[in-house]
Amino acid sequence: MMPRLSADHNGATLIELVMTIVIISVAIAGVVGAFALITGRSADPLNQTRAVELAQLYMDEIITRKYDHNAPQGGVPRYSGPCNISTEEGAGNRGQFNDVDDYDGLSDSPPADAQSPLSGYNGFTVEVNVSCDAAGVDLPAGQAKRIDLTITAPGDQTFSFTAYKANF
Repeated sequence: MMPRLSADHNGATLIELVMTIVIISVAIAGVVGAFALITGRSADPLNQTRAVELAQLYMDEIITRKYDHNAPQGGVPRYSGPCNISTEEGAGNRGQFNDVDDYDGLSDSPPADAQSPLSGYNGFTVEVNVSCDAAGVDLPAGQAKRIDLTITAPGDQTFSFTAYKANF
């Protein structure tokens, strides 16, 4: 006697299996694409953080210098000469820079402190420009110098920072 086949089939057909494979493969392709996008940009926040740290290092160094070469130590009395930019000290030797003007035109690649290159900043470039533009602060003309710091990170990401050194 032959076994009877019931009307209830508990298996999956070939068409159902193929459709399941297609749906799963499309979902996996989307997830892999998202991971590829995230992985490609994972260095961006690190470079941004490092650029901010580097800018803080340079700005701290520059801001601690005198307003002008002829300004008295401590800034009192206030320097009364015209605002001009002249790089008279050190000629590239940052250890001898004594006023904000000396940093004008500075370009470091790799970045360095006053004595030696900084480790871990390969591929970064720092450029400094100093001007007598005080339009961003509420001071009379010639009473502040604008310091523009541009940091270029690996991958040609550019970060710009600005600070003012007041005449005091």
